[in-house]
Amino acid sequence: MAFNHSDRTITDFRSKLTGGGARSNLFEVSIPDFPTANNIQERDIEFLVKAAEIPAANLGNIPVPFRGRVLPVAGDRTFDPWTVTIINDTNFHIRDAMERWSDFINDLQTAQGEINPENYQKVGFVKQLSRRGSGANDSVDILREYKFTGIYPNVVSSIPLDYGASDQIEEFQVTFNYLFWEVVGGTTDYGGSLIEKV
Repeated sequence: MAFNHSDRTITDFRSKLTGGGARSNLFEVSIPDFPTANNIQERDIEFLVKAAEIPAANLGNIPVPFRGRVLPVAGDRTFDPWTVTIINDTNFHIRDAMERWSDFINDLQTAQGEINPENYQKVGFVKQLSRRGSGANDSVDILREYKFTGIYPNVVSSIPLDYGASDQIEEFQVTFNYLFWEVVGGTTDYGGSLIEKV
């Protein structure tokens, strides 16, 4: 169907870009039950996680052949690992806690460790924040909040060291495996039934 360019103006676009668009640098990661070795605080994570991801949604595909054609049928759901980038402070607090968490699961020397997943898996959150505050105390609006259930560190990355790396602060990545993620809050939560959401 044809349409007129006059029906697709910049002001029409502006009216569709609610809130000026979500910003990738306005986010917060938290792990409420994070291991507290060396006096690390939950708020340390909130400030020192430099980069994270809003998770992907993956459904498998089952191709069913039929008379020279293929009918795609939805298969099982899979979850990509969740990776965060962390700024390293001179106390190595978060780095040390991540290494201890990993060691608790599988000891570096003996290869023994905790065998009950409930004891080493935690809960993590990533929140997409708004540029707008609300209320008398200027609290920041949360546009969308994702909850990761059953996270544990699968990979604690290396930290490159280099004489030529001037004017840089160390950072490292932690890749978490988890059971599943879900949307648990935010001003963009639709509510209602699945059919209404679609």
